[in-house]
Amino acid sequence: MKKLINDPDRVVLESLAGLALAHPEILRVSFDPVYVVRADAPRPGKVGVISGGGSGHEPMHVGFVGRGMLDAACPGQVFTSPTPDQIEAATRAVDGGAGVLHIIKNYTGDIMNFEMAAELCRAQGITVRAVVINDDVAVEDSLYTAGRRGVGATVLAERLCGAAAERGWALERVEALCRRVNAAARSMGMALTPCTVPAAGRPNFQLGPDEIEMGIGIHGEPGRERTRWRPAREIVARMTETILADLPFERGDRVIAMVNGMGGTPLMELYLVYGELQPLLEARGITVARRLVGNYVTSLEMAGCSITLVKADDEMLSLWDDPVLTPGLRWGA
Repeated sequence: MKKLINDPDRVVLESLAGLALAHPEILRVSFDPVYVVRADAPRPGKVGVISGGGSGHEPMHVGFVGRGMLDAACPGQVFTSPTPDQIEAATRAVDGGAGVLHIIKNYTGDIMNFEMAAELCRAQGITVRAVVINDDVAVEDSLYTAGRRGVGATVLAERLCGAAAERGWALERVEALCRRVNAAARSMGMALTPCTVPAAGRPNFQLGPDEIEMGIGIHGEPGRERTRWRPAREIVARMTETILADLPFERGDRVIAMVNGMGGTPLMELYLVYGELQPLLEARGITVARRLVGNYVTSLEMAGCSITLVKADDEMLSLWDDPVLTPGLRWGA
C-alpha cells in the first residue's frame, strides 16, 4: 500500500484539518465530536440540512458543506457510519429554530445512528425530519443494506434541498422535495479496480486483469455481475438501459445527469463516458437539462464510474441554478 498518509488511524482527522485550513471562509471543523459545519451556522430561521456517512467518498459529504448545499456533514471513519453523538452535535450546531433535515444514504448503520441522534435532538426540542436515499438499481439487497443502496442521488438531493433551504422554504416543504428527488432518481455504478482501505492495507476485493464489476457499491460491495472488460460504449449502454428501464424514464423527460468517477478514473475517461451517455438519452427522446461530470461520490482510489439520472421538473431546475459555494461544488456565488 502506497498512500499519502502519515498514520492510518488518523487519516480522517488529518484530512479534515487540511479541509479546514483550505476553506476557512466556507466551513469550520469540530474535532470533539467530529463534524463539519458552515462557517456562518446556525442561520436563524433557516432549515438546517445535514448528511453524513463513512469517509473515503470525498467530496461527499464534507466537501458539500456551504452556501446552497449542506449546513453540516458528519464523517465517520473510512467506510464506517458516523456515531450518534457526532450527528446530534451537528444537528444542534445548525439548528436555527426552523428544524433540521437529515439526508441519509440507505445503509443500515447510517440509518440506525441517524435515528438515534434524531431522538436525542427531539428530546431537546429540535424538530428533525429524515429522508432515506435508495437510488441504486443494481441490486435489491447488499452487504450493508436492506433494500437498495443510496448512492449518487444523495449529491443531487443535497444540492436541491440545500438550495430550497437557502431560499427559506419550510422544513415540511424541503422534506417533500427530498422525497420527490429520491423517487425520480436512479443510479448504477461499475468498477475496473478495487480500492485499499488505509487501516486494512490491502484491496477490499479482487478483480482479474480482464474483469470488471457491474453494479458495484461505493464501499466495494459486489454488484449484479462480474464480467470481462468491454469497450466503454458497451458498458455505458448497458448501465444506461438498466437505469432507464427501472423508473421508467420516458420520451419527453428532462433529466439532471451525473457521470461520477469512483476516485481513480481520469477526467478524460469520464468525459468519454458522458459523450456516450447523452446521445443514448437523446435517441430515447430524453433531454439532458443539467449535467455534472467529475468525482463527487468516490470510493478512495477505485477506478470506475457511476451514472445518475434524475427526472427533473421546472422547480428542480430552478433550484439547481441557484448559487452554491462549497469546496466540492460551486457556481453563481
